[in-house]
This record gives sequence, structure tokens and C-alpha cells, in this order.
Amino acid sequence: MGRSLIIALISGILFLVLTIAGAGRWAYQQGVTEKAEEVSTRLTLYISYLQGVLERYEILPELLAHDKRLVNFLQNPGSRERIEAFNRYLETVNVISDAADTYLMDKEGLTIAASNWQAPRPFVGRNFSFRPYFQEAMQGQLGRYFALGATSSQRGYYFAYPVRQGKNILGALVMKINIDVVEENWNKQGDTFLVTDPEGVIFITTDSDWRYRTLLPLSKEVLSQITASKRYPDASLLPLSVAHTKKGQGYNILSIVDDSSGVVHRYLHVSASMPHAGWEVQILSDIKGIDQFVLRTIVLVGSFFVFVIMVILLFWQHQQRLSERHRYEENSRKLLEDANEVLESRVASRTVELTESNVKLRQEIEERQKTEEQLRRARRELIHAAKLAALGQMSAGITHELNQPLAAIRVYSDNAVQLLQQHRSGDALWNLEQISELTERMAELGAQLKLFARKNSGKVDVVPLHGSLDGALEILGPVIRKSAVQPDISIDPDDLEVKANNVLLQQVFVNLISNAIHAVKDQKVKKIEIFAHRVDQKVYVVVQDSGSGIDKKHAEQIFDPFFTTKEPGQGLGLGLTISSRIIKEMGGTLALVDRPVGTCFEIQLEAP
Repeated sequence: MGRSLIIALISGILFLVLTIAGAGRWAYQQGVTEKAEEVSTRLTLYISYLQGVLERYEILPELLAHDKRLVNFLQNPGSRERIEAFNRYLETVNVISDAADTYLMDKEGLTIAASNWQAPRPFVGRNFSFRPYFQEAMQGQLGRYFALGATSSQRGYYFAYPVRQGKNILGALVMKINIDVVEENWNKQGDTFLVTDPEGVIFITTDSDWRYRTLLPLSKEVLSQITASKRYPDASLLPLSVAHTKKGQGYNILSIVDDSSGVVHRYLHVSASMPHAGWEVQILSDIKGIDQFVLRTIVLVGSFFVFVIMVILLFWQHQQRLSERHRYEENSRKLLEDANEVLESRVASRTVELTESNVKLRQEIEERQKTEEQLRRARRELIHAAKLAALGQMSAGITHELNQPLAAIRVYSDNAVQLLQQHRSGDALWNLEQISELTERMAELGAQLKLFARKNSGKVDVVPLHGSLDGALEILGPVIRKSAVQPDISIDPDDLEVKANNVLLQQVFVNLISNAIHAVKDQKVKKIEIFAHRVDQKVYVVVQDSGSGIDKKHAEQIFDPFFTTKEPGQGLGLGLTISSRIIKEMGGTLALVDRPVGTCFEIQLEAP
């Protein structure tokens, strides 16, 4: 009997190990697949953003190259005064287009005019014929190239377009754009983002230690080409220490050794190409979260099977005892028959009661978990619904804010058509630039509204108070302009930060400022004040208006759901309720403060 128990234990342990290993493998594969899909989505957005940055400037060199002033200047640069005047013209073009540099080269590659003519190291008089973008332009096509500036040593993307007189190419107009803002915007995403050129050199990355390095070693021929074009002067171009690579479906798992500490970091690697620019855009995402998911799965599965094995062992032990008892009963059946029957009955009854109790307990636990999950889901949906309700109330102002630029765009575009027909390309270019500025303004408003309206995880982080408040004011811009009241804001110090969720904190500010605008709507003195300061480890934000205030009999009800003092159709009575809940979940408080005039709300949050 003892041997049977040992065999059963060994079999159970072996089965448990195999099951846990299978569950861990499944959890790892599932986690990697979901992570890869998530990272691929972000990668698509990054590529769209990069293409948008390049397309914004791609057409400008071609438009400028058709200016007759460039043809005349290349044929006859003239006096020093004329060269200086043309330098100023390129400087103006550079400022309007927000480019890094704009310069004109003759057919020999010599720079004869540049927007940085007054800089310590101007391009004027320098020959860049060795650059591939110049060589492509002299072949009659739009030249593209990314490199470190040979003069400035600053990174930039170059567009070059030939300047023609008839079929004769006189030179090239070059525009250099600064792409450092790409790293600045993506450095906040958490993942390691990088872009490689056709040779595999990393030239854009959120990890500065990886800049001008490669994922794979470069051949001598490629290194010679890079050196000849002076693309990355003084760069080491050393490969990263990739210890291990495992390929998956649409992704790779890379193990990279940190050169300074020797620690091996594992990344989920997803990449996609930008054929138009010749780039490879890649994301390396840390898979620590996947390892934690696998560990939780293993613990859960292991706990379940340990429980099952314990139940089986207990049952087996129970059966053994019953067998022994049966043998004993057979030997002494005549003497203990009645007592044994009572004992067996009690054991069976107790076993049933325990089983039923365990079943009920598990059901209650599952029901409680489902209820808590439904409550959290309902709370998130309610917060999101309140956002959409606020946007709905502001829809008229937002529509008006978008219709004005659309009308202006229509006028500018019609004017541009007429000016082009009249061969007034300079004036037509000005109209197109105005259209660009108006569309950028509309895009900024749309981006802010999209950020505000999307669902949020509620993760608390350190956020700048001014940024959250400015975002709320941007969303309420149409309502503020319509109400003719401008909030007076005072934040001391100006870079004050709090522990909060940026999007949810914006929602609270939108609710409080909207209520304040509504409160002063019919007042002779329309005044809204917002001021914030820090005391020890607390940050206090006060929103005060000059309205008629809240009746004291309603003061204890304002945070109750569906309670509102507004007229029917102007509010659901959920704004303050949701705002109070949001602030509470971020570790703070929202309270009504008694003031002689108007209404005053005070937000208290943790300081970082």
C-alpha cells in the first residue's frame, strides 16, 4: 500500500510539472502575441506621424524652385547687395516654413545663398556636391537624404529640387528639416523607438546611447560609402550587443546586453518599412510584463492543481481508512455494528455538508468578483459618458470653431486659383501658407478633443498642472469665447506638478470650469479665478466664480448623483459626482468651500 502511494505521488507531481510547463508556454505565447499586436498598432501610428512630418515639407522645395528669382540669381548673382537681399529672402522663407535651413546651390554644388548667412558657420561658399541629395537633384528628380550636417553637425532630413531654365538644370534648392521633435514626442511612450537608414544605422531613437549604432555589423563596403558621403562624421557605427534573437510571426525577441552594466534586457521587436523614405521604423518593447503574466498564470494553474491533488490525496486517505475500518468491522461486527453505522452516517453527512459549503463559498466568491468587475466597468463607462456629454454640450461652439477656418480655407483656395491663373505665384504661395496654418489649427483642436474623448486606463502618474489645465481650456475654447469670460489663472510655481491621470484631471477641470461659466452667464460681473499652490506634500487647486453661489440647503447634495440646480436639458447632475470620484481615486479630495460671493471648489492632490 505504501508503494502505491509513492507511485501515485510521483505521477501527480510529474503531471503537475508538465501541466504547469504547458500553461507557462501557452501564457508566454499568448502574452507575446497580444503584445505584438499592441506594438504593431503603435508602430502604424508612428509611421503615419513620420510620413506626415516629411510630406509637410516635401512639396515646398519644388514650389520654391519654380520662382523666376532663383533662375535669374543663378544666372547672374550680381553685386554683394543683391546676394545679401537673396539671403534675406531665403531667411524669410525658412522662418515661414519652420525649416532648419534653406539654401541654393549652383550646378557645381557650391552654396551661393543660404538662410543661415548670418550664422557663425554659414553654408554660403561651401560645396556639398558630395551629398546624394544634390546628385539626385542634378539628375532632375527630388533628392532625399538624412545625415548629420557637414557644417553644423546637426541631424536633419534634406529635400533638394532642381532649378531649371527650360530643360537646362542651373542648380538645386535644398531645404533641411529638424526631426529632433520626433524623439521628444515619442520619448514619453515608454517603449524604445528607433529608425534605421537603408544601411541599418540607427539615426532616430528614444535611447540616446543607441544613436548612430546598428543592430547588425556593417560591411566594409557600406562603411566606406558612409564615410565617403560624410553622412555620420565621427560616429562609431558600432553594432549593439545582441546576445540572442528568436523569430516569431511578425515579431522577434531580442536579448541585448547593456554595455555599461552587462545586464541582459529582453525586448519584443516589431519593425515596418517606409519605402518612400528608405527607412525601417522599429519598436523594442520590454517584455517584463509578459514574464509577470506568465508567472501569475503558472501560480494560478499550480495552485489549482495542488488543490486538486490535495483533494485526491484526502479522498484516497479517506478510502484507505474506510477499508481499514471495514476490516476491523468484519472482525468485530457483532459487537460494534450499531456504533459503526452511526459513525458512517455522521461522516457521510458531514462530507456532504462540507462539499455543499465549499460549492456555495466558491459561488459567492465568483459572484462577488463579477459584481466588482461590473461596478468598475460601469464606473469607467459613466466617466466616459460624462466626457461625451460634455462634448455634446460644447458641440455648437466646436462646430462654429471649425466652420470659421473652413470658410477661410475656401476663400484662400479660390484666391490661390485666381492668382496662379494670373501667374502671381508668390501671392498664391502666401494663400497656401495661410491654408496650412488654418488646417494645423483645426488639427490641434481635433487632436485635443480626441484625447479628451477616448477611454482612459486611469493610471496615475506625475503630470504638470499647467498642461492639464491648458488642455481643458483648449477643449472649452469655443464655450469660453462665446461666454466672453476669460479665466484668471495663477499657478505658483509655474512648473507645479501633481500625482494624477492627465486625461481624467482634464475632465475634472472641464466640469468645474463649465459650471463656473454657466454660473456667471447672467451676472454683471463675470469673473472666474483659478489658482494653485503647494503646501508640504499637498497641492491645492481652487476654482472660484462670481456667480450667485449655491444655496446652503443644497450644499450637502451637490455631489449626489443626478442632483442639479440647472434648468432641465442643461445637465444630468453627474459632473460633480464623477469629478469627486475621479479625484478620490487619484488619492485626493474635491470639496465645496464657503465663500461670501460666488461658488468655490477646492481640489487637493498629492505632490510628487
